Amino acid sequence: MGVNLELLEQLMKTDSTRPYFLHLDEKTFELHDVVITNSPTPVNSPTTRGGVYFSDKFANKIKGTITDLSIVPLLTKTMLGPNTEFGEIKITTNLESGNEKKEISIFANLTNSIQGPSKIELNMIIVNLE
Repeated sequence: MGVNLELLEQLMKTDSTRPYFLHLDEKTFELHDVVITNSPTPVNSPTTRGGVYFSDKFANKIKGTITDLSIVPLLTKTMLGPNTEFGEIKITTNLESGNEKKEISIFANLTNSIQGPSKIELNMIIVNLE
């Protein structure tokens, strides 16, 4: 398992209006304003952070917004803090290549969330693409 860099590049280049769906605890939530990037992390060399998870110098990240606030209690199961390990979040979308359309599954760890009165913004690190 790992991140397929070719597939990741296709997702970063293609239209951001494609629908994304986040699946958590047998519920599905639409993910809006999705941005996928490869960006630096605040470490000088690859390291195990707090003995809990591995952090490299760069990370493939996905950011999105959910307007259904019923997800908030479900997020505590996925984030480091109340748990000793990250729970994996599954995000799905479709990618068109020529005449072929295939479903892509993105598996990510939630690094932080910002809750407003009508939405919650999620920042995640991609751990696998299928």
